[in-house]
Amino acid sequence: MIKRLRLKFICVNMVIVTVMLLIIFGMVFHFTKVNLEAQSIGTLQSVMENRYARLKPSGGSNVRLPYFYVSVNPLGEVIAATGGYFDLSDQEELEAVIAQVLTAEENMGVLRSYSLRYLKRTTPFGLTMVFVDMSGEINTLRNLVKNSLFVALLSLTAFLGLSVLLSRWAIAPVEKAWKQQKQFVADASHELKTPLTVIMTNAELLEDEASTSEQKQQCVSGILTMSQQMRGLVESLLELARADNGTAKMEFTRLNLSELLTDALLPFEPVYFEKGLVLENEIEEGLFVTGSAAHLRQVAEILLDNGAKYSSDQGSVKFRAERKGSHCVFSLASPGEPISKEDLKNIFKRFYRIDKVRAMNHSYGLGLSIAQSIVEAHGGKIWAESSDGFNTFFVQLNSVS
Repeated sequence: MIKRLRLKFICVNMVIVTVMLLIIFGMVFHFTKVNLEAQSIGTLQSVMENRYARLKPSGGSNVRLPYFYVSVNPLGEVIAATGGYFDLSDQEELEAVIAQVLTAEENMGVLRSYSLRYLKRTTPFGLTMVFVDMSGEINTLRNLVKNSLFVALLSLTAFLGLSVLLSRWAIAPVEKAWKQQKQFVADASHELKTPLTVIMTNAELLEDEASTSEQKQQCVSGILTMSQQMRGLVESLLELARADNGTAKMEFTRLNLSELLTDALLPFEPVYFEKGLVLENEIEEGLFVTGSAAHLRQVAEILLDNGAKYSSDQGSVKFRAERKGSHCVFSLASPGEPISKEDLKNIFKRFYRIDKVRAMNHSYGLGLSIAQSIVEAHGGKIWAESSDGFNTFFVQLNSVS
């Protein structure tokens, strides 16, 4: 799929470049042709107006311009033929040229077989015809076409190489997203496979007539537990999908972030107490932001839940919220094993777990991804740092008065 996308990108670029080159060289050819024709016609008219003046190039050279004129009496006999550097000694060819002009209906035209442009005018003494050589004009246009083709070939070759390089750069984000999607599907399938296996196993035990009532009760309890776990995973996946599609319902209002965070802390105090942890908080009063109260509370709960799960035993977890310039920043610092720089970059990816262990502890590796989606939807940012034995997660939001 990525290769086809790159090929399409290159083809589109080459089509665009080819069309642009055709337009540019077509315009150059057109204007050059019009200019040469105008000069040729100007020479015809000048000679016709003053047939006895020797026309010279604008540079003042003694070289005469390639023209000649012929006067024919009413009987069709040539009474004068002179001008330019043409050899008019071949009477048969001259008569053939004159015959074509006499039979032509237009007063001005082109004799392509002789590379001549002519202008004829009727006078009291007969017919006067002026001819201008077009070979220089034709050669100029031919050379222009050859040079244009050469330049176009070089340009297309250069653009082809550039398109190949650009395709790698342009498709890189798509390729990355494609790999992440494939990994996401694989991880989601893995997360769903385990509880499904447990449910099927328990269901088979329920069908076993040899199972005791106690065993059947355990099977029912296991099915219920796994079903709840699957429901939580599916809900998390749906929430991420809504965030990706921009369909998550967020009602933005001016809200007191200090009060929201304080309320979010209360349910977690007994959780931390049961795990032998101390939950400390320093929340500055009067912090106001514009956002969705339910979703921002969810972000705080995700951080607090991770702090309870992954903090070292008998430690102290610090939750802080303060104003920094035009922003409100709240953070959760928990003691634990230092997080590597590589893990800090990947920790917000879906299904990413530092310990790589897929333990069924109601943790799917989706919480921080959901928190990131919510924070970014609020125009803020979320990041993690690890130092001095503490792993700290920060959330920055725009402050309002």
